[in-house]
Amino acid sequence: MLAKLFLEFGCRVIGVEPNKEMREAGEQFLARHPKFTSINGRAEQSGLADASVNLVTAGQAFHWFDAAAARREFARILRDPKWVALIWNEREVTGGFLTGYEQLLRRYAPDYHRVDHRQIGGAQMDDFFGEGNWKLATFPNVQEFDLEGVRGRLRSSSYAPHPGDAAFEPMMSELDGLFHKHQRSGSVAFLYKTNVYYAALHS
Repeated sequence: MLAKLFLEFGCRVIGVEPNKEMREAGEQFLARHPKFTSINGRAEQSGLADASVNLVTAGQAFHWFDAAAARREFARILRDPKWVALIWNEREVTGGFLTGYEQLLRRYAPDYHRVDHRQIGGAQMDDFFGEGNWKLATFPNVQEFDLEGVRGRLRSSSYAPHPGDAAFEPMMSELDGLFHKHQRSGSVAFLYKTNVYYAALHS
């Protein structure tokens, strides 16, 4: 989805993705964009040539990185001045459905706490970009979901139990009840802050 914005702006975009299914889904989603290509790689080992790109972006992915190794790789593949933008949605917890959803994740998804983007802030950005060498832009964002959309959103979360796991059916049953309790006109709203941390990497 982030790649789509850059493609529509006219950029050439190379998607680096280690997961085969996710990579193929991205290729299908962006099939009408001739300036998009994707490769099997990781933030820490992209497979791209030295000084071959003008900007590195990471959408909803920084929490998975080995930050030090990714920084070295970004510095290697970037042309000067080596711009990086790290972007993710931080879900608001403001009562009602959103508080119930947060509690559900903490109850059924043991990996959730480890990868929650709220764990990442200024200290981690100082380590990655250099102390004080970064800026933050924040934008409000909202998604509206019907019941199938909410179920799909949770099932697609990397930290959620999968079908067949003991926690999966109880989690989905509780999600359905939470939705029905809080839905308005057949939908619920997820409120976010979209955080964009950006800077030029220094040596």
